[in-house]
Amino acid sequence: MDRRVILLVEDNPDDVLLTLRALKKNHILNPVVVARDGVEALDYLFGLGSHLGRDVAVLPAVMLLDLELPRLDGLDVLRQVRSDRRTNLLRVVVLTSSREEQDIVQSYILGANSYIRKPVDFDSFMIAVGQLGMYWLSLNESPPVQQA
Repeated sequence: MDRRVILLVEDNPDDVLLTLRALKKNHILNPVVVARDGVEALDYLFGLGSHLGRDVAVLPAVMLLDLELPRLDGLDVLRQVRSDRRTNLLRVVVLTSSREEQDIVQSYILGANSYIRKPVDFDSFMIAVGQLGMYWLSLNESPPVQQA
């Protein structure tokens, strides 16, 4: 399994705990970096703010991106990730409670690799995270690292 970091972009503390618990229960042992808003996610990816000096050549294995975020929403994060050569191939899974058809369409237009609605109950969420981990961290091939 890919041991690189999982970037979890989620502002709801309960959803963060639920996701971390589901990853652990599914034996997905990658380190997880939690960004609590869109600005913090971009700071991590581009080595800015509190992540100044981070080796930005090392991308996360996957970014799990909520759409409803403070300061900068998930669609704007996705737009910026896809517009930068250093991150445009980053695997981005939108993991959100949004049921808006417009959000699904816009996510794919902006380059999301996958769109998953957060299941309401924990057992369903566990299954979804397990499948997500198996596919994105074990089966799916990553593109080569882009040079700036």
